[in-house]
Amino acid sequence: MPATLREGGAPDAAAVAALLTASRRSAYAGLVPDAALAADSSQQMLWELRLGADYGPPADTPTLLLADDPDGTLAAFAHLVPDGPVVRLEHLHVRPDRTGHGLGARLLHAALARHPDRPVRLDVLAANRRAIAFYERHGGRRIGRGTAHFPDGTALPEYEYGWR
Repeated sequence: MPATLREGGAPDAAAVAALLTASRRSAYAGLVPDAALAADSSQQMLWELRLGADYGPPADTPTLLLADDPDGTLAAFAHLVPDGPVVRLEHLHVRPDRTGHGLGARLLHAALARHPDRPVRLDVLAANRRAIAFYERHGGRRIGRGTAHFPDGTALPEYEYGWR
């Protein structure tokens, strides 16, 4: 049975934080210094604040999309944040043992469908060739360059991708 997609909220903060940490440690291994990944391990409080905040009108409120396995375990999530005329896909993470089975694509397309009238943008590390290939396979176009900053002070080049 495939994963079930649903909207998430504050009660999902711990599961989202744990999945994010596991995903980053897996996907960024060899791309990001270990110290930067270790400094990024305390995510639960951030997600509790982020998911419990009042952002005002629905058009300004971030969306958390979750993919739950049939046993209720969180398998993947996407976090969309309105940012003026665009929407930022701040996070798209799949549990490391669930990658490569189409779940990321399903979640990405569900995220893009949430905002059919607004451009969607995301940032990806320039060295993350696997993620870049994934986004390009699913219609993303490279539209800019920037720098990713990690809590330990590490700065790495990144690309901005966009749809629409």
